[in-house]
Amino acid sequence: MTKVVGVRFREAGKIYYFDPGDLDVAAGDEVIVETARGIEYGTAAYGDRIVADSEVIAPLKPILRIANEEDRALHLANQEKREQALKLCQEKIEKHSLDMKLVDVEYTFDHSKIIFYFTSDGRVDFRELVKDLAGVFRMRIELRQIGVRDETKLLGGIGSCGRALCCHSWLADFEPVSIKMAKVQNLSLNPVKISGTCGRLMCCLQFENDVYTELKKGMPEPGDRISTQDGMALVCDVNVLENKIKTRLVLEERSDEQSEKLSTEYHVYAKEDIGKPAQKDRSGREEEKSGRSESEREKSRKRMRRPKQR
Repeated sequence: MTKVVGVRFREAGKIYYFDPGDLDVAAGDEVIVETARGIEYGTAAYGDRIVADSEVIAPLKPILRIANEEDRALHLANQEKREQALKLCQEKIEKHSLDMKLVDVEYTFDHSKIIFYFTSDGRVDFRELVKDLAGVFRMRIELRQIGVRDETKLLGGIGSCGRALCCHSWLADFEPVSIKMAKVQNLSLNPVKISGTCGRLMCCLQFENDVYTELKKGMPEPGDRISTQDGMALVCDVNVLENKIKTRLVLEERSDEQSEKLSTEYHVYAKEDIGKPAQKDRSGREEEKSGRSESEREKSRKRMRRPKQR
């Protein structure tokens, strides 16, 4: 077991483990840590915590100190330089006519490196751009290409729900999202309605999927036939969140389902008040129960297994 402290470097960013050493670090404390990129300024997401050795990527980097007033002033100064750095970099991009969109810039705390984030539809040859930027900033230059979801996470915004984007406000890591999740939640498959600001499928489809999957257990599908306290019924609609099944009673059963007589009124039932959906064959009709006895069916199976005489 290892004692660690979780540190974030951006709002809703990924949490990284660091060794607190003899420091007493609490959640919300601003700390100075050593990383692979150099000395960084971050915020403790939580205090001391004991985790399994398998969860720690060795070697564990140390927390150098809890940030003081001088460290905070330097961090604020780095933030204020971002606008000027973005402007200069954009001018150089236009000078070299590069097909890339500049998104953000970040100074490392110790001024050992400056990182520019950009998006592009393909690969970009930015070697000459790096040379020009190095001549202006007099420090190491790193250009990092990111995807559209990462761009939205950095910039933030308001979602279709009217709240701040999940990826920018609290979602630390992106999870795979599939169109199947939208089907489970009975959503319209119109790309405009189920896509987020980034143009990809909305992240909320993924973390709401488990709830819908659990609630749908035992629920029939529209078109199923179920047994109710009022008799057989045809399922017209299902509201998973409200636990309501909208049906029409079957008044007269016929071999052809299209000509069956159904009630004109709708009846609503809860999942607990219905029987199991009736089994259907491949044609979609209900299986008819055989009138033969068990002994007759057994004799029929024996005749089928009997070898034919030559």
